[in-house]
Amino acid sequence: MTTYEAAILDVDGTIVRGEELLPNVIDGLSALEDAGIDRLLFSNNPTRGSDHYGAKLEPHGISIDPETVLTSATVSAAYLAATHPDEQVYLVGSERLETILEEAAVDLTDDPERADVVLGSFDKEFSYGALWESLRALEADVPFYGTDPDTTIPVDDGLIPGTGAILAAMEAVAGREPDAILGKPSSVAATAAMDRLDAAPERTLVVGDRLNTDIALGNRAGMATALVRTGVTDRTTLEASSIQPDYVLDSLADIDTLL
Repeated sequence: MTTYEAAILDVDGTIVRGEELLPNVIDGLSALEDAGIDRLLFSNNPTRGSDHYGAKLEPHGISIDPETVLTSATVSAAYLAATHPDEQVYLVGSERLETILEEAAVDLTDDPERADVVLGSFDKEFSYGALWESLRALEADVPFYGTDPDTTIPVDDGLIPGTGAILAAMEAVAGREPDAILGKPSSVAATAAMDRLDAAPERTLVVGDRLNTDIALGNRAGMATALVRTGVTDRTTLEASSIQPDYVLDSLADIDTLL
């Protein structure tokens, strides 16, 4: 019998790369299901809602309830709606994230002078003009959040710059760091995940490919952690890092060795 009752699974770099499933990950997902372990998918992708990954996996015979999926976008939207209900949020981010925020009843403004809160995120259209306007919004010393810290995003043919790169530019011009990151590995993210799972942290396993998000989330929350080698973390990075997982797997397909 497994010692785990629940598993928090990263998505990008752990289950998918770009738009494609990683090899044999269905075997890993099936092993968790066969062991009776509750699964929560948690992606730091700030451009997707909870229904996206269910639609991606359904053709492969894996049924995913949207209630068992979190993304940094949905966590950020829920947090802002709860903590800044009557304030206007200035977003540096994608149109998809804008839609997710609006669906959560977050009040958005495109006028930096009217910003009560600033949220920085991934945006392929990020420009000098966007950076200039974010500086104007941040000059008012308003709360400043980021959806996630990922500096790169794995895609089919390599890596592209992510939210962390955009936040670094915003930090540089504003002379201040975000007050909080809302996605992994934050306490906001950990609380959101545990609210969806009926298991104690010590009976929960976190599986992902990033040390500073997936593994850090689990380590901080008192969960067991497993790093997979299918994403951005190579052996050299792992050996040099102060953040260490409890286990290292070649891929999610090998999860049955821990059950």
